[in-house]
Amino acid sequence: MSARVKGRIRLAALAVPLAGALLLTGCGSGENLAQQWEDSNGKNYVSGDGSSLSIAPSERTEPVEYSGETETGGTFGSADTLGSVTVVNFWYAGCAPCRAEAPDLVAAYEEFGPQGVQFVGVNTRDQVAQAQQFSEQFGIEYPSIMDNAGGREVQRAFAGQVPLNAVPTTLVLDAEGRVAHRVLGQLAGESQLRTLISETLAETGDAKPGEQ
Repeated sequence: MSARVKGRIRLAALAVPLAGALLLTGCGSGENLAQQWEDSNGKNYVSGDGSSLSIAPSERTEPVEYSGETETGGTFGSADTLGSVTVVNFWYAGCAPCRAEAPDLVAAYEEFGPQGVQFVGVNTRDQVAQAQQFSEQFGIEYPSIMDNAGGREVQRAFAGQVPLNAVPTTLVLDAEGRVAHRVLGQLAGESQLRTLISETLAETGDAKPGEQ
């Protein structure tokens, strides 16, 4: 058998497990965030590694429908953001990475909010007073849904579309409400979120001049 044929056989053997790994990374359901909290046994937070997943428009799932009561007593959900690129951040006040990335989220909100980008937090653990104190401390003006009781409906709605395996987790939804990008764990910085938002805006032609 020639060296070239042997090389092709080795490549074919490697391709099968690699394809399986990619399938699990992109499509596997995994253990969703809501279930992790139920099984957390008092852990401080379910940590992530900051890994990023981007989904091509042709491969995105159905729009995610969600709604819940915010820390101010109002109601907020997907119906309020339809037609807009939306950033969804899963967090809670005692989570150290959540506190570390809060200024990056605020900076992105101040930059992209005037362009029509929507932001919403999903609080996975706190009472209202804790959530309000966190928002005041970091100057967060966008709403957060209190999703820590009654079955964690918002978390389950998103976990049905894309694995949510860490707090914090940040999602960027396209204008149709489909998950376009996901970051598990703390954002690498404001620039990372700016890039993901700009890429999603560019799909609808709403990016600022010079941005891709």
